[in-house]
Amino acid sequence: MGVCWGPVVRVLVLQAAWALGGGQVRYSVPEEAKAGTVVGRLAQDLGLEAGEPEARRLRLVAQGRRASVEVSGASGALVVSSRLDREELCGKSAPCALRLEVLVERPLRVFHVELEVTDINDNAPLFPAARKNLSLAEFTTLPGSRFPLEGASDADVGANAQLSYTLSPSEYFTLDVKSSDENRKSLFLVLAKSLDRETMAEHRLVLTAIDGGRPSLTGTMELVISVLDVNDNAPQFNQSVYKVLLPEDTLEGTLVSRVRATDADLGIYGEVIYEIDSVLPPSASDVFSIDTNSGEIRLTGALDFETVTFYDLHVKAKDKGSPPLSGHCSVELEVLDVNDNAPEVWVTSLSVPVPEDAAVGTVVALLSVSDRDSGANGRVRCAVWPAAPFGLVATFAGSYSLVLREALDRERVSEYEVEVRAEDGGAPALRASRGVRVPVSDVNDNAPAFAQAVYTVLARENNAAGAELARLWARDPDEAGNGRVSYSVAEGVGGGAVAGGGWRAASSYVSVDAESGRLWALQPLDYEEVQVLQFEVRAVDAGEPPLCGNATVQLFVVDENDNAPALLPAAGGGPGGGGRGLGGVVAKIRAVDADSGYNAWLRYELWEPRGKGPFRVGLYSGEVSTARALEEADGPRQRLVIVVRDHGEPARSATATLSVSLVEGAEAALAAGGAAAAAAAAAATNVWLVVAICAVSSLFLLAVVLYGASRWAPRAAVLSGPGPATLVCASEVGSWSYSQRQSRSLCVAEGAGKSDLMVFSPNFPPPPGPAAKETQPEAPALVDTVSAPPLCRLSPLPPSCGPGRPAPGVVMEGDSWVFRVFSPHGVMSPFLFSYWRNYESREGNTEFSSVFV
Repeated sequence: MGVCWGPVVRVLVLQAAWALGGGQVRYSVPEEAKAGTVVGRLAQDLGLEAGEPEARRLRLVAQGRRASVEVSGASGALVVSSRLDREELCGKSAPCALRLEVLVERPLRVFHVELEVTDINDNAPLFPAARKNLSLAEFTTLPGSRFPLEGASDADVGANAQLSYTLSPSEYFTLDVKSSDENRKSLFLVLAKSLDRETMAEHRLVLTAIDGGRPSLTGTMELVISVLDVNDNAPQFNQSVYKVLLPEDTLEGTLVSRVRATDADLGIYGEVIYEIDSVLPPSASDVFSIDTNSGEIRLTGALDFETVTFYDLHVKAKDKGSPPLSGHCSVELEVLDVNDNAPEVWVTSLSVPVPEDAAVGTVVALLSVSDRDSGANGRVRCAVWPAAPFGLVATFAGSYSLVLREALDRERVSEYEVEVRAEDGGAPALRASRGVRVPVSDVNDNAPAFAQAVYTVLARENNAAGAELARLWARDPDEAGNGRVSYSVAEGVGGGAVAGGGWRAASSYVSVDAESGRLWALQPLDYEEVQVLQFEVRAVDAGEPPLCGNATVQLFVVDENDNAPALLPAAGGGPGGGGRGLGGVVAKIRAVDADSGYNAWLRYELWEPRGKGPFRVGLYSGEVSTARALEEADGPRQRLVIVVRDHGEPARSATATLSVSLVEGAEAALAAGGAAAAAAAAAATNVWLVVAICAVSSLFLLAVVLYGASRWAPRAAVLSGPGPATLVCASEVGSWSYSQRQSRSLCVAEGAGKSDLMVFSPNFPPPPGPAAKETQPEAPALVDTVSAPPLCRLSPLPPSCGPGRPAPGVVMEGDSWVFRVFSPHGVMSPFLFSYWRNYESREGNTEFSSVFV
């Protein structure tokens, strides 16, 4: 083998130099060194000069056996001449030293040289035999039994001869090595477990010996162990633990697992049957079954992850020996969760009813939400529907508060059906909901409110005491006592003017039922005493504190025809001066009616004589005039019976008898003079009467203005200026309202008679002809404007209204038609309403305005 000997030789030279000091040279060379390997510079070490080794014939002296080294004659070096085998030279001796003698002639000297042959690992361990056979009986040889083995030997020495042993892997056998002394070891084959011939009839093992050289060398011996059979094998499962995963919705009858056990015995001793030995938890013993022959385990009950998540089945396999031998295994079943449980919502606390004035953030209910599933299947999201006025606030895991998000109004919604919806995170997701009924309790936050701010009531005069005039109703949306309304006439507020001046409280005329709101008369009403009552009705609820509302009632007394016409004294004391000509006014019949409107509209008829008499009477003026020229045949005296009728239903009348004497011209002149004197006296009297009337009227007008300012100051102006509509009235005689567009000043005058004044803006030129002569000259009682054509366009036409002729009392003033109708009490005449109603029903777009005093 190739070895680098330079360092070795240097060491040997140093040793030789040291040895020369003692008269001996020592060298060392490894065995198996190649021929020609220089062991040492022998001549130099012996102190010979160059050339002397050959001259002095330096040589080795043979020692009886062939030396494996020699001296080179030229250089005097000691070199290997043949194979050195330490084991051959020294055997097991150590160290292996060769003693050599070196001769030098001229002069002759003998030197002793010691050559040590060092060992190399050139011998592998060697067993006595390549194979060793053993026979062992199954189960009769107990585990732990020891069987001695013969170890290996190694020709090398030292570390190269130090042996270690290994045994090929085996579950049945192990190797036990014990050192008896430094160089000897005892080997034992140890039985680790009982042998089973049915499992393995023969075991082949390899025993390996490894020396301590580098690199190490090995030797092997095969161990053949034959197992002698006995019937002593229990069934063995192919695995001790079977692990199974099943979802909880697995159907009954599904194969859970198949276990398998084998028995190496023959015949009936090798036949295996299976059974479930135990189940954990014990309550699940009827959930599984096993086939005794095949070992198939099937599901016979339902799995529920929420009840049991893990099952441990202990399965036993036994043979048919006597006694039987058995083996065991475990089947571990893990149940996988599926989303088979919907979320559950519980109301743990509910605070109802909720007051409608509850603050935002008030907790209405406490809820608990859970899902028996796990993981994402058990994560629950919650929401409330409808989204308002409630919301959910999470307090901690699985708990929520139902809180108020918006203000409540019981009058708008008195009860809420709230649905709390829960949804888990499974796929598909499962949902659940819980309804929560949240009633809202009432607080007194609404005052009674009448349907109208102003009620207009028409009451016929002469009604019976206790007659129901109207029903007032105020709505209070609160409930129970908060919404229970009682009615009353406001004390000291409102009333009506009575005839002859003065003011009388409304409570003396009417009363209102506290519970029903029925307005009834305390006494019969007399139109001639009072025409309009205006008062307030108050509605108060029973809440704490009570709230109230007001409504104004305008009670208009509708005139009945209960007064017959009354004749007035003649203005003059003498006969008229008409003479015998045609159309001359003879006299004038004057009459008044305490009623109003149609009931006070008088007409005059000549009752006697009938036929073609010489006189006639004006239908509405009451003027008696000649209808033709008087003749001698008419006689010196005429007796005229004139009937004055009103237009009421039924009509009332009065009769006047007028005596007309026919005189000559001189008597007529005297009569005329007397009449003139009487007229002058009457005129002087009328001047003082006018002054008195003006004074009284001024005082009355001032009182009315002051009262109106104090009474209606907070309200929209009624007497003048534009303002909102405040009164709407409908009756069998027509319609009227305060105008939203325009109004006119109110004029009041005292006197025996009054008139209603309407102004029509014409939409075509006025008809030709003179204005009506029969218009009364009294001061107007009211002024207002409507857009309408002349009254004669209405149907049916008023009396004395024909083609091209205006209605009675219609005159043209400026660019408007003015219609005056006699009305002694200043209230719109009912016939005007009937014509207005007919017109309104045809046109449909007319605005009618009125102001009453």
